[in-house]
Amino acid sequence: MIKGAVFDMDGLMFDTERLVYETWQKMMDELGFEYNLDIFKNTIGLRTDMAESYYNSLYGDGFCYASLKKKSREIFLKRISKEGVPIKKGLFELLEFLKSNNIKIAVATSTSAQTAHKAIKAAGVYDYFDAFVCGDDVQNSKPHPEIFLTAAQKLGLCPEYCVALEDSINGIKSAHAAKMTTIMVPDYLQPTKEILPMMSCLCKDLSFAKDFISQKI
Repeated sequence: MIKGAVFDMDGLMFDTERLVYETWQKMMDELGFEYNLDIFKNTIGLRTDMAESYYNSLYGDGFCYASLKKKSREIFLKRISKEGVPIKKGLFELLEFLKSNNIKIAVATSTSAQTAHKAIKAAGVYDYFDAFVCGDDVQNSKPHPEIFLTAAQKLGLCPEYCVALEDSINGIKSAHAAKMTTIMVPDYLQPTKEILPMMSCLCKDLSFAKDFISQKI
C-alpha cells in the first residue's frame, strides 16, 4: 500500500535541466572549455561536491567549479524570477490526486535547499509538500539511498510504503536501494538495462503516474 510519494525536482517536476544546461554551455564556451550535453548528463542527480569532483577529473583540480556553480545559480534564479518555472506536464494533476487521497508528499532533490525552495515556491507548488530533503541536508549523494530514507523518515513512513518519482538513473538506483516503489519519468536520461529491473513503472509524463499509483493505494 502506498502512503507517501517522494518527488525529485529538476527534470521531474520542472523542466529546469534544460535551463541549467544552456547556462553551463554558454559559460564554458565563453571560457574556452570543451563542453557538451553528454558531460552535463553525467552530472544529473549528483550533489554539488560529487559534481565538482567530476568536473575536476575532466578539467583539472584548478577548475573554477565553485564560482561557475554560483554564477549558474544566480542566472537560473533570475531567469525563473523573470520567466517563471517551466512545469512538467501532469504535475498539478498528480499532486492534487495525491492530496485528495491523503498521500503524504516530499521532495528529495540533490539541489541545494536555497535554490530548491525558491524554485518550488516560484512554481506555486510549495504548499503541496509535507517535507523537503535537499542536497545539503544529507551526507551521501544519489545513488546512495540516504536522501530517500531521510524523506521517508520526515514523512513518518516506512520506505516500503512510499513511491519515488525520478527522471535520473542515479535517482532510480537511490530510491530502489531505499526499498521504495519506483516510477521513472525520463527527461534527458533514458532507462538503461541496468536499472530496468529496479523500476516499477515507466511513464511518459507525470499524468500517467496517477494511474499506476491509484492501483497501489
